[in-house]
Amino acid sequence: MKRLAIAVTMLAIGVAGCGSSSNPTSPDTIKIFTVPLSSANENPPITNAEQGAKGTAVITIHTDTNTIDFSVSLNSFPNGANVILAHIHPGVAGVNGPALIGVGLSATNNLPLPNGSGTFTFTGVTAQTSSATAAANVQAILANPQNFYFNVHTTANPGGVMRGQMQ
Repeated sequence: MKRLAIAVTMLAIGVAGCGSSSNPTSPDTIKIFTVPLSSANENPPITNAEQGAKGTAVITIHTDTNTIDFSVSLNSFPNGANVILAHIHPGVAGVNGPALIGVGLSATNNLPLPNGSGTFTFTGVTAQTSSATAAANVQAILANPQNFYFNVHTTANPGGVMRGQMQ
């Protein structure tokens, strides 16, 4: 019993000593982008049943590992829509660019939206592509995020259904 009391006392002292007046919101090796997504931003404009689609992508870049975490929430799709791809692309608003970094979705690993909404998360995605190293891609995005966009592709809109600039 005496040992238990000593252990509890030591634990309490240790926890009390852990306080800090400085509480950073994120480490220096993390950069977070919250990207509003809209079908109105797609080029060319969406004119079918998915034209009201919206969403938000939270893109977390880890500069120490040159990896990226994606957490995406989608809504306002017609029931039964199917998300097949999502990427970061180089390109300013209104200009299309090639897919640079995919999240991991594919025609066989897709996201059905039976009720017109859904979410997906992929973590630790490598930023490396065949044309550039992971570090080069991460540095390019961080240097000029407004020159990159994130977009989502569906079966009905394989060229892209919604997008948003990283800023």
